[in-house]
Amino acid sequence: MNILVTGSNGQLGNEIQELSRQYPSWSFRFIDINELDLSSQKDVRTFFSMNQFGLVVHCAAYTAVDKAEQDPLRAMTVNATVPGQLAALCAASGTRMILISTDYVFNGRNFKPYSEKDPVDPLSVYGRSKYEGEKAMQKESVAGLILRTSWLYSGYGSNFVKSILNKAKKQEPLRVVFDQIGTPTYARDLAKAILEVIPEVMKMNSLELYHFSNEGAISWYDFAKAIVDIAEIPASVSPIETRELTQIAERPFYSVLNKAAIRERFGITIPYWRDSLKDCLSKLL
Repeated sequence: MNILVTGSNGQLGNEIQELSRQYPSWSFRFIDINELDLSSQKDVRTFFSMNQFGLVVHCAAYTAVDKAEQDPLRAMTVNATVPGQLAALCAASGTRMILISTDYVFNGRNFKPYSEKDPVDPLSVYGRSKYEGEKAMQKESVAGLILRTSWLYSGYGSNFVKSILNKAKKQEPLRVVFDQIGTPTYARDLAKAILEVIPEVMKMNSLELYHFSNEGAISWYDFAKAIVDIAEIPASVSPIETRELTQIAERPFYSVLNKAAIRERFGITIPYWRDSLKDCLSKLL
């Protein structure tokens, strides 16, 4: 089976690439924008006409939440138009597709973890663009998965964990919000889950929606404290309210995802966030 993974230079793409060595019977093709500009419909059509895939794992995305407010057209093109075009090509060729989405499709006013059946109401351009990507994929007769995740981090790329580590090592003041609650997701755990469910995805005849993050619920402040504590860096972390920050995009105050459906459907085990953080930090340090 030939599997195409987009966004290969990103956090999730890199983790899938590393783990793909454990699946020698599958043939993986990893691409990023330097090889193929997915926003060029002509180039994408040509690429698909020259290659055949059983599955497309679409990790490529516009993830700069604040910048998206200033460049909504680019965010919508990358996060909404491109997934729709890929889904159409996949549907036409009988190729399955997995799309990565976000907890930011919710408004954060819930009082319990969000299930796949809860109504969406994105607060930011980024959240809206990702939801439009979901809808664009749903309009096509493509089989596969939409996977919503949250607070992604890994040993690759830029992310919250690496930012906190760098600032702590430089003894820079750490002021972190305590009124935004969610769940960190180690990209390696998400990559493992994707690879584990592929055999079932290849049997699907429709599109299914699931949530995946690590287990547990914390604030960004709790997350930062855990990072410096586990790394044993003598850094002071101060809790602040969101209103004290100058963030352009509005974030959901509560975006914990309910993972019961994906556990029941695929029988996967989801690690606790702190255990996964320890694993990531052991590699980074």
